[in-house]
Amino acid sequence: MSNFLETVGLLEDKLKNLLEKYEFLKKENEILLGNINELQQTKMFYEEELKNEQENYRLLKIAKTIDGGKIDSKETKQKINALVREIDKCIVKLNQ
Repeated sequence: MSNFLETVGLLEDKLKNLLEKYEFLKKENEILLGNINELQQTKMFYEEELKNEQENYRLLKIAKTIDGGKIDSKETKQKINALVREIDKCIVKLNQ
C-alpha cells in the first residue's frame, strides 16, 4: 500500500510540474504573439514609409527630366518639395 501511495504522490508531483510548465508556456506564447503583432505593425509602417519615399523619388526623377536644365537645381527642388507637401496633405486628408 505504501508503494501505491508513493506512486500516486509522484504522479501528482509530475502533474503539478506539467501544469506549471503549461501555464508558463501559455504566458510565453501570449507574449510572443503580442510581439509578432507589434512587429507586423512596425513592418507595415515602414513598408508604407518606403512606398512614400519611392513615390517621392519617382516624382523627383520626373521633375529632373522635365527640367532639362532650364531652371536651376535649387528652384526645382523647392517646387518638388512644395508638390510633395501638397501630396502629403492630400494623403493625410484621405486617411482621416
